[in-house]
Amino acid sequence: MRTRRSLIYSLLAGLFGLCLTVTLHACQAPQTSAPSRPSPTPEVAQSPTPTETPLPPATQAIVNSVGGKGLFKPDRGDVRLVVISDLNSYYGATVYDPEVDKGVKLVPFWNPDMVLCSGDMVAGQDPTLTDTRLQEMWAAFDRQVATPLRQMKIPYGFTVGNHDASSALSLSGQFLFQRERDATAAYWKDPAHDPGVQFVDKSDFPFYYTFEYKDIFFVVWDGSSNHIPPEKLAWVEKTLASDKAQAAKLRILIGHLPLYAVAIGRNEAAEVMENADELRAMLEKYNVHTYISGHHHTYYPAHKGKMQLLHMGILGSGPRPYIDSDQPPRKSLTVIDVKFDSAELTTYTTYDMQTLQVIKYEELPRMIVGVNGMVMRRDVEQLTSAEQQQCDNQIGVAGCRA
Repeated sequence: MRTRRSLIYSLLAGLFGLCLTVTLHACQAPQTSAPSRPSPTPEVAQSPTPTETPLPPATQAIVNSVGGKGLFKPDRGDVRLVVISDLNSYYGATVYDPEVDKGVKLVPFWNPDMVLCSGDMVAGQDPTLTDTRLQEMWAAFDRQVATPLRQMKIPYGFTVGNHDASSALSLSGQFLFQRERDATAAYWKDPAHDPGVQFVDKSDFPFYYTFEYKDIFFVVWDGSSNHIPPEKLAWVEKTLASDKAQAAKLRILIGHLPLYAVAIGRNEAAEVMENADELRAMLEKYNVHTYISGHHHTYYPAHKGKMQLLHMGILGSGPRPYIDSDQPPRKSLTVIDVKFDSAELTTYTTYDMQTLQVIKYEELPRMIVGVNGMVMRRDVEQLTSAEQQQCDNQIGVAGCRA
């Protein structure tokens, strides 16, 4: 009896446990996953497609005229400079060659921060020109070059050339072309002709002055003849030694005559700055990166010592061939892109202004041996033994130092 009762109790306990287990399981919340929902795609801020300002019709027409792959447009640097030089035509002219007009009209295509000119904006250096004619020449420059740039709101940094305001002296030490210097000063000191640069020192503007743009410090000297007076050189050195000049990331000097000769018809002592090696040593002392010059009417990107030497081509009349070269002369314009974080700091893109094709370094002589020294093309680091021997034979070992 007890055994049967024990068995019944065991069965009842088992049934109770089973029911309790089922009940508890049924009471638990079901562990179903929530329906999977695609994670929202993060909204990535899309860079707006650059909407370039439509080019003026005259500019677009020139761009459209270029065949093949079209007009090359270089990658933009931190600062972009368009550099022009030697705009003048025949003595006393109040008209300009077509390439001047073309260069000015193409400025919007490159959209530079500034335009620089290494001299010869008008066609002077003729004592027979009347004061009225001098004024007419500057009025023509204003009409065809300066006014369009002002309308574009592009600053214009420049130096005077021998056809603007020659600093050549008479035997008595007086300026041979004082009237032209006066006319030049009168034009540029007129507030209506403000070049729009940020001056640092304009006490002797437009002959010697300084200006700055972002981290570039520009020095302008009067290289309209081959001689700079000692007191002016002292000003140049003091200026370059200043805290403001030395704080800049890049220092550029602009003058008309180059330090060294590169062109036929200009391979004479009077056509380059006197004491070029001494001047270069002084400029190197203060880490001047580039000297931009004109006057020789041919584009040649060079270096010597620690300096870059940009010999500007011409937009006006009379391009010249290189010394000891059979290459035909070309008119040209150069775009400089400054990249502060690059080793070279500057990149040149130079256009043949008649064909609008880019002039490549390898098209130019590897070196040029002139009356007062040898310069090497910008990308050439060392001469071949034959080139070195040729240079030594022409001007001696001292003049052939890189």
